[in-house]
Amino acid sequence: MTGPTTERPPRIDARTLARSAALLTLTMKAEDVVILDLSALSAVCDYFVICHGDSEVQVRAILDAVDTGLEKEGVPAWHVEGREGRSWVLLDYVDVVVHIFRRDAREYYRLEDLWADAPREEVREPGEVPASAPGGEPDGNGPPESGGA
Repeated sequence: MTGPTTERPPRIDARTLARSAALLTLTMKAEDVVILDLSALSAVCDYFVICHGDSEVQVRAILDAVDTGLEKEGVPAWHVEGREGRSWVLLDYVDVVVHIFRRDAREYYRLEDLWADAPREEVREPGEVPASAPGGEPDGNGPPESGGA
């Protein structure tokens, strides 16, 4: 006779979990998604994932996408804070903490500035090129340079 299984699902390493969470935020059009590597700076956690939405509705959609998506991967949040207020929501996965802000709250708290020494990775949709690409255009294919007068 065997009892109920109490085995935990296989542990996902923190870096992979942070990347999965970041990509899930993009499914709801989160903006300025970054991963901060705190592993050498803090004993609190290894990674922060930080993003924002433009409204409380979008913040809630991003929250639900991450929470549901990671739960489907067998990684439920250990703790969620701010679910009702929706100007700053925190999902705690122990080694990874996901911060979802409303734009104005992110600008006010400036969390990235508090951890400015942390290595930073900007996360974008596949194929998206940063706005600072050569040529000044988001796709890096700005107008050709003038050949002279």
